[in-house]
Amino acid sequence: MLLKLFLCFTLIPVFELYLLIKVGTVIGGLNTILLVILTGFLGAWLARIEGMNTMMKLRMNLQQGLMPAEELIDAVIIFAAGIVLITPGLITDVFGLLLLWPVTRNKFKQILRKKFDEMQLQGNINISRFH
Repeated sequence: MLLKLFLCFTLIPVFELYLLIKVGTVIGGLNTILLVILTGFLGAWLARIEGMNTMMKLRMNLQQGLMPAEELIDAVIIFAAGIVLITPGLITDVFGLLLLWPVTRNKFKQILRKKFDEMQLQGNINISRFH
């Protein structure tokens, strides 16, 4: 796990810096900075909209007495997308925007569900259900 964190905190910034330099040589430094700022604003706007929609769905499910499991997963993914979007760079911004877009977020949720199911079958996690 430590190796994965080390690679995340060293390789991702290096790739971000490399990409920013390459994009900057093509479209110019000021345009690259404006692009990063634009993707940040777009991400913040989309995170706000998706977060509010998710909170409304969560509240409706709770009022109806339903467990809002899907909405809670959406909320966690939207939160993670917001954290990723805070990080300056183009790769992280694209990843954050993909997590915010409902179509790709649903695909990501399917992958997470599959991973959780595999972990549960292997005995790595235990899920208790209360009725």
